[in-house]
Amino acid sequence: MQYALSIFLSGISLGGQYALIAIGYTLVYGILRLINFAHGDVFMVAGLFMVYLSTVFPLWAALPLMLILTVALGFAIERAAYKPLRSAPRMSVMISAIGVSYLLQNLATYVTGGLPKSYPELPLLSGSVTIGGVSTKWVTVITPFLVIALVFALTQLINHTKVGMAMRAVAKDFETSQLMGIKINSVISMTFIIGSFLAGVGSMLYFTNYPSIVPLSGALPGLRAFVAAVFGGIGSVPGAVVGAFIIGMSESVIKGSPFSIFSDAFTFALLIVILVVKPTGLFGEKVTDKV
Repeated sequence: MQYALSIFLSGISLGGQYALIAIGYTLVYGILRLINFAHGDVFMVAGLFMVYLSTVFPLWAALPLMLILTVALGFAIERAAYKPLRSAPRMSVMISAIGVSYLLQNLATYVTGGLPKSYPELPLLSGSVTIGGVSTKWVTVITPFLVIALVFALTQLINHTKVGMAMRAVAKDFETSQLMGIKINSVISMTFIIGSFLAGVGSMLYFTNYPSIVPLSGALPGLRAFVAAVFGGIGSVPGAVVGAFIIGMSESVIKGSPFSIFSDAFTFALLIVILVVKPTGLFGEKVTDKV
């Protein structure tokens, strides 16, 4: 019973952390029809920001500064790498996204020397708690509640504000929204800002559990979050969250079995099955391109 509870707690914690990254993928895809392959590396850089900021500032100041810098990085990436290619073919934008991903990884390697960096201990998250006889960190307990709160705030923003209305309009019909006077560039920038903020929060939770950061630390979590977004229906925020929790639980179960070596393979095998059986994902809508 304790073993099952341990697997469950680990799964929902991982799922919540993947959900915060997956929302960034799904928001950008919903607006631009672009897979932002650099998003996982923004998540990694957020972790490095915290490592270096915590050596200069107290934690209460380092945390908000990390989030501000992460948001600024997401905004800068959109303006420098994606905005100039707004009217270019999608393949060009995708290549640009891959280029940004490698640039961030190489910059991180240059700054860190390729050596692992230890994430600072956050008092509210790193402490231990015992639940049903299972010892775990507070971050495991806090993660699902924090994710639910952030997703609720995001859905309220999307459904009940002018910014959210503009985001929904642009996601529905990019060209018509532009003709109706919606400031497309502002909406897209806001989308990247929200996604980067959530990636920063996700990095805080994830690296509290896995405190060693290297330049490739964002690659696998980013890919798993992407699979979660596709599984739930990319473009759907609830779908991304549900998909992330399913991926997190599946990974936790497999890592606790004799087949733990196949945990990554299972994630991508699941992606193949989804694309074959239901390409739009659980909550995705079939979209017909207009001619």
